[in-house]
Amino acid sequence: MTAVLFLLRAVVLVLLWGFVVAAIVTVRHDIFGTRPRRQPSPAPARAARSGRATRPPPTPRAAKQRKPTARQLVVVDGAAAGTSVDLTGEPITIGRADDSTIRLTDDYVSTRHARLVQQDDSWLIEDLGSTNGTYVDRQRVTSPTPVAPGVPIRIGKTVLELRK
Repeated sequence: MTAVLFLLRAVVLVLLWGFVVAAIVTVRHDIFGTRPRRQPSPAPARAARSGRATRPPPTPRAAKQRKPTARQLVVVDGAAAGTSVDLTGEPITIGRADDSTIRLTDDYVSTRHARLVQQDDSWLIEDLGSTNGTYVDRQRVTSPTPVAPGVPIRIGKTVLELRK
């Protein structure tokens, strides 16, 4: 009987410590965000290590310059409705952090919630490991997702759109 009680106490103690550790990890993640992913080393450096020859990377065509399809990111619904940011090609960060490009004061928004980056002539939205997720046209973002102008981006209770 005593062995069963001791075993039961030990199991409850392990479960409680697991809960405490999970709570600390969640709070740390919400405060500090996620770590940036390391970029793989360039192909020539890898090839030099492996001893194989590689082709030089293709040169970009200077004559074919594309212009981005959107010029502004506008908050269309939520506490910050009416806020807009001109898209200059620099990444746009969205979250509760003071250094975010668009700062949202919404309980459902993480400190570093999402990032909007330009790739060629389009914009990609990337969820930065937020608790409640980022949605593009009612679909949860699980990887960098292209966003067309006029398509709603929902972060917490806030809705944003790219505008031309």
